[in-house]
Amino acid sequence: MKIAALQMVSTPDVDRNLATAARLVGEAAHAGARLVALPEYFCLMGRRDEDKLAIAEADGQGPIQDALSALARQHGLWLIGGTLPIRAATPGRVRNACCAWGPDGTRVARYDKIHLFSFDNGREAYDEARVLEAGDTPVAFEADGHRIGLSVCYDLRFPELYRALMTPPCDLLVVPAAFTYTTGQAHWELLLRARAVENQCHVLAIGQGGLHENGRRTWGHSMVVDPWGEVMAMQAEGEGVVLGELSRLRRDAVRTQLPALRHRTLAC
Repeated sequence: MKIAALQMVSTPDVDRNLATAARLVGEAAHAGARLVALPEYFCLMGRRDEDKLAIAEADGQGPIQDALSALARQHGLWLIGGTLPIRAATPGRVRNACCAWGPDGTRVARYDKIHLFSFDNGREAYDEARVLEAGDTPVAFEADGHRIGLSVCYDLRFPELYRALMTPPCDLLVVPAAFTYTTGQAHWELLLRARAVENQCHVLAIGQGGLHENGRRTWGHSMVVDPWGEVMAMQAEGEGVVLGELSRLRRDAVRTQLPALRHRTLAC
């Protein structure tokens, strides 16, 4: 199965971002991709955290979700919609939801980001909990006979989530993200390759990548990593389509040569 990471440099304008997403999905489909994924916050990189509240949608309906469903159906592919804000039960909060649609436009999965990012180095400060409500449930789904595990950005630092997704084992772990330039430069590739190696499966990492209109700079470096931890394809910055192959042969070869998943003795 050919898979694609659609790297973006999203803006504070939802319509512009949806237009960019549609163009990139079309490019990936033209290149033969069967499963494509957008980055975290693909629909909005606002000027304030609270901007997410203004565009938050009800679960299962709204212009952003409708647009993604239509794109999946138009191109006949599996579409993972990065993340979008879905209204939470708690007033003044949203869920950072990663949703997936099948080739017929039907939504097949919703994962709410579990781990909320907080960072302060004296120059940059972020605290997602000011606006976001955390999820609590790992989510995976089946696509053309492959098991696909969902995660979002900061989740990447918590290997126990990925261990939970490996029962039964996933073939692909998907990581839409908006890593800061600072943390991305230090840890992004290291963590992605570690998740691929320890779980012996492919990883599709989809980043925001560049200088945004709100002044924020994201790391980008969207990539496809194979089960041995080798980077198959990568784009450093800017909009683009990063293509790779989800190969059962490669997965099986790695798991046969080094059967680490069968050697586990401690539960996660």
